[in-house]
Amino acid sequence: MSLIRQVQITFDCAEPERVARFWCEVLGYVAPPPPAGFDTWDDFNRTQPPQDRGSWFACSDPSGVGPRLYFQRVPEGKAVKNRVHLDVRVGTGLVGAERLAALQAECARLITLGAVCLQVLTADENNESCILMQDVEGNEFCLD
Repeated sequence: MSLIRQVQITFDCAEPERVARFWCEVLGYVAPPPPAGFDTWDDFNRTQPPQDRGSWFACSDPSGVGPRLYFQRVPEGKAVKNRVHLDVRVGTGLVGAERLAALQAECARLITLGAVCLQVLTADENNESCILMQDVEGNEFCLD
């Protein structure tokens, strides 16, 4: 009998809520409501010790299918290329110019949210097009 486990993806970052809200926009995810007894996350954070304010944030797929994303503040900045990255699948089922156009349209949308386009890789004999990008804190991801 095989086990099926849920997965949470954790990002180390400087500004957890900022990065989480970026990924909510990218993926159509939602932020959870503030803890019980608080009208807003700002109200909740004001009750925390200064060093804990804004130290984490999370978001999830409203359909419950995708993994939860968790963002935690760490003191060090990003130093090297990610060993793991997300592929945002916006071109699934598309090929050639149609795929590239869909990827470029999504790239343009994400740039307005603060993403950076690093490289457009056009289709060759082995691979379809994809676009390498960075989120608002420099974490690499691909539009695929």
